[in-house]
Amino acid sequence: MPRLVFGLRRLRRRTLFRPARPVPLFPISVALGITLFMAAAAAAGLIALALSWLGWPRLPQGKLDMTSLLEIIKISLAVVAGIGGVVALVVAYRKQRITEAGEAREHARLYAERFDKATDKLGSESPAVRLAGVHALASLADDWPGGRQMCIDVLCAYLRMPPEPEPDADQDPANHVTWRAMREVRATILRLIGTHLRYNDSISWAGAHLDFNGVVFDHGADFMGAQFSGVVSFDGAVFSGGTVSFSHTGFFGEPVSFAGAEFAGATVSFDEAMFSGVVSFDGAEFSSGTVSFSNASFFRDTVSFHEAVFSGGTVSFSNAEFWKGLVSFDGAEFSGLVSFDGAEFSSGTVSFARVKFSSGAVSFGRAEFSGGAIWFNDAEFSGGTVDLTEVADWSHPPAGLPEAAVGLQLPQSVPAETSEPRGHDVRRPETGDVGEETEVGPD
Repeated sequence: MPRLVFGLRRLRRRTLFRPARPVPLFPISVALGITLFMAAAAAAGLIALALSWLGWPRLPQGKLDMTSLLEIIKISLAVVAGIGGVVALVVAYRKQRITEAGEAREHARLYAERFDKATDKLGSESPAVRLAGVHALASLADDWPGGRQMCIDVLCAYLRMPPEPEPDADQDPANHVTWRAMREVRATILRLIGTHLRYNDSISWAGAHLDFNGVVFDHGADFMGAQFSGVVSFDGAVFSGGTVSFSHTGFFGEPVSFAGAEFAGATVSFDEAMFSGVVSFDGAEFSSGTVSFSNASFFRDTVSFHEAVFSGGTVSFSNAEFWKGLVSFDGAEFSGLVSFDGAEFSSGTVSFARVKFSSGAVSFGRAEFSGGAIWFNDAEFSGGTVDLTEVADWSHPPAGLPEAAVGLQLPQSVPAETSEPRGHDVRRPETGDVGEETEVGPD
């Protein structure tokens, strides 16, 4: 508990409110002087323009008669009244600006008080008080667009703090009850963030930056239907238990990273997700549990599994669509169960360059290789099974497949030497590079 309180206090010191800047206004004497000068200059200019257009009148010789004098007085009074009106407008404008600035400062002060009270509650020893603090911060983020990111940062920082280990329920039942209540605080934060990321939420946080670096997801989370359009990081996160759902989620806009994440025991679903931005699973480890990308769409930009390790559990790309983008598995290691059954490779580029197939089973049953560029350059087949015998469409076979390799099973209807696409020559990129396919035409 003291570690959590210390962490929250340190975060608050980094997010102190800056005092509201004063309204940039001239001193009243200078403002009025400039106003009078400009008004007089404008009046003189308009009179001169009118006289030059209508012609300059001849002044009567001798004394002015009463009628002419009265006309001159009327014109003078009208000019003075116009200048006075301009001065009144300037003064009213200054009052309005000062009033608005005062209201802004008052709102900022009220928001600051709400923020302080909410963060204080997050450091409480009572789980119920912490829950109140979580809801207070979420409510403040909804009400305060200017401070929304700061409130979200605090909620994410709470998640990043290491959870207390679970005490033994038999030996220490009281602490176990408290631990379960504290776990509910973390679950509530995840639920509130997931709800606010959905496209149909009344106040969306979709464009916010989310920092889940190193967060432990040991009891599930629901991001179903979320829209990630800000910078989002799950780097080093651990998915160790429960069900974490990214089903029907959209990844677009700013980069989203799962680099170095560990999928070790949880059931993680990316079913029917849309990957249209830059998404990284570089160095991620899929060691146990189930991770599913079934019916996901990979299009535009880049989705990278560079040097990811598929060492255990089950990873499924069943019925996924790969088109109009780059999906890279370069340098990845496959030693577990990975399925591309029913996947459609119709356009874009999918690279398995330098991939190591050492054990386990990789299946492409009913997969369709109908277009695009699929590369297996310098892939190593040292064990396990890579099964391509039951593909549904082999009209654009992958490039770079060896004629024979340990565990590699090619379709019986297609000779091994035709592992290059027929009808045109696909020039292979240099080792480690992923290039666009260049059609040279048949010889």
